[in-house]
Amino acid sequence: MFDFLNPRDLGRLAVLLFLAILFIQSSLSKILDYSGNLEYIRGVFSKTFLAPMVGIMFPVLTALETLTGLTCAIAAVALVLGEARPALLGLALAALALLSLFKGLRIAGDYPGAASLAAYFAVVLVGFVLFSLR
Repeated sequence: MFDFLNPRDLGRLAVLLFLAILFIQSSLSKILDYSGNLEYIRGVFSKTFLAPMVGIMFPVLTALETLTGLTCAIAAVALVLGEARPALLGLALAALALLSLFKGLRIAGDYPGAASLAAYFAVVLVGFVLFSLR
């Protein structure tokens, strides 16, 4: 059962809500300005071997971010209702999405951008630790 006075439970909830906000906002931004974001991503990868694949990578990434955000939001509700298992799927999807973004930015040579993802990835790792505690 979720305990609003338990720091571990509050930490778990905070991680899930943080990730839900992060990925829902990011995916909404991509959806609401799809063509602008697609052109930006085309420019980022224009000088890489991934340039011809941007047309498929961008919608896949958008779908992954949407799925991750919604899964984390649902997992946060489930956690408050006493069920922690959906959180592991949300955390796994968040890790996959961030690793995908990280790899893409490294390939594109955007090392500062890739480095900035480390803070988000740390939140995911904290989530895994919090959910491993009894």
